[in-house]
Amino acid sequence: MAKYKIMFVCLGNICRSPMAEFICKDLVKKAGREAEFEIASSAVSSENVYNGVGAPVYKPAQAELKKHGITCEGKRAQVLKETDGEKYDLFLCMDDSNVRRAKRILGGKNEEKCKKLLSYAGEIGDVADPWYTGDFTVAYADILRGVKGLLDSLE
Repeated sequence: MAKYKIMFVCLGNICRSPMAEFICKDLVKKAGREAEFEIASSAVSSENVYNGVGAPVYKPAQAELKKHGITCEGKRAQVLKETDGEKYDLFLCMDDSNVRRAKRILGGKNEEKCKKLLSYAGEIGDVADPWYTGDFTVAYADILRGVKGLLDSLE
């Protein structure tokens, strides 16, 4: 059974949070720590889920992961649910808006589980949003710093 259950969260679950999910899975696998983790990602908005089917990871996000030897094959957007609050130990959000919305969805008793990913890198800022900037390289670097900091804190 997984020791750490982590959900990465962004607005639509097609760029930043799936990138974080698969970067984390890659680092955990390389460290031989897969059995310690259950890792997933979700959205605070349903805009990328149509008739119950989530959109695939945005092509430029897939391409950025591929540059680093990481695949996200088969990942589809999913929406954060209140019941996830009981299943996961930590909800790592990409920005302040994601934190606010995740707390609303999860409800009062689980809101303390919501943190900004970059807080684990000792930063107060947000993960750059490539949906608006078009720069997936910067988003990847932000996410990598946060995930490495998270994993260091869990050793």
